Amino acid sequence: MNLPLTAAQRQHLEHILRQEHGELSARRKAYLGGLTRAEHAREVLLQDGDDAPQRASDREIDLQRGEEDVARLADIDAALQRIAEGRYGVCSACGEDIPAGRLEVAPHTRYCVACEAQRERGLKPAASL
Repeated sequence: MNLPLTAAQRQHLEHILRQEHGELSARRKAYLGGLTRAEHAREVLLQDGDDAPQRASDREIDLQRGEEDVARLADIDAALQRIAEGRYGVCSACGEDIPAGRLEVAPHTRYCVACEAQRERGLKPAASL
């Protein structure tokens, strides 16, 4: 059985989550030059020149990075919500405490190692909360 997080551990992990949230938000703005995804795509398409294939490739990379960042931001927001609700550090599937070491590596995680392994194999974790 894993020990629940202490208040100091929870506060430290919340700080890490908030810091990463800020960094990702800033990076998303930098990828698109402050534009929305649609505006950025339109601007790239309207540019003249013989480098259209390179621009298309760059646009795809920017959009992929943006999508990954949006997904990560959603995970971080969900973790911050669990902190606010007092459910942080508890596996969303089995209800066991998630080890502090796992949360240090992936502070946004919702699952203990065993339930995450089941999810990755395409299996439903044993008990859902």
